[in-house]
Amino acid sequence: MVSVLEKKVPEWKIQKVEELAKQIDSYDVVAIANLHKVRAIQLQDLKKRFKDDPLTKVTKNNLMRLALQHSKKPGIEKLSEKITGPNVIILTNMNPFKLSLLLDMRKIMVAAKAGDVAQNDIVVRAGNTGMPPGPAMSDMRELGIQTKIELGSVFIVRDTVVAKKGDIVSPNLASMLSKLGIKPLEVGLSLNAAYNEGVILAGDQLHLDLEDTREQLQTAWNHAFSLAFEAGYPTPETIVSLLRRAYSEARSLAINSAYPALEVINDILAKAHVQMLSLSERIGQPVSG
Repeated sequence: MVSVLEKKVPEWKIQKVEELAKQIDSYDVVAIANLHKVRAIQLQDLKKRFKDDPLTKVTKNNLMRLALQHSKKPGIEKLSEKITGPNVIILTNMNPFKLSLLLDMRKIMVAAKAGDVAQNDIVVRAGNTGMPPGPAMSDMRELGIQTKIELGSVFIVRDTVVAKKGDIVSPNLASMLSKLGIKPLEVGLSLNAAYNEGVILAGDQLHLDLEDTREQLQTAWNHAFSLAFEAGYPTPETIVSLLRRAYSEARSLAINSAYPALEVINDILAKAHVQMLSLSERIGQPVSG
């Protein structure tokens, strides 16, 4: 007998879960992204620009978990562990690393509010603030910012770190940063995790440092080029350098062995003349022109 306390699951919820599960099964990659502080316009821009790939679905966390449980993808239910706080589910056929990079590129800088956590060290740069002398100077001093008056404006004397990474932004600091036009916080979708071919990758594993990656690729290319060049292995990248080295070595060999090739005959004669002058000096005999 069914308890009177049990509630019948609404039909719309069942349909929502089934629809979401079907969509999950139709894409290669399923990702969970954090919606904390993400602006609605950023989601709208993402949907407008990319339409159905990636496909973003904002729904309640419990419906996300149920949809993952009903999916046919093996092991995807473990992705539920990454659903905490406000989230959006992202479905795509692109590489998850490319997805992470795409989302990073669409982040924006915003002003800090009291209570925000500094994502990195917040630095107030030296220079003219454009602000007239007044109470702002006292507020800056309280924040450890050294100032001076010059040409009727408040100048900041030197670069000053006003908050370390992880610090809570105080009301005074938030107000001052706003007055200075400093937007220190980066907001946008950040991946908590992504499922791809049976593997769940954490958000920090998906983040790519482009500059570091570029340097690694350049170093690898340099090593590969050096190895191929030293081994005399002809590739489109090494063939020109190999031919130059071969020509230089052949020319040097011909000159040193006095082989009278048309390309080196002048060098052979010039070398012989220098040797003759050197020998003449040693034996003390003048050389006639």
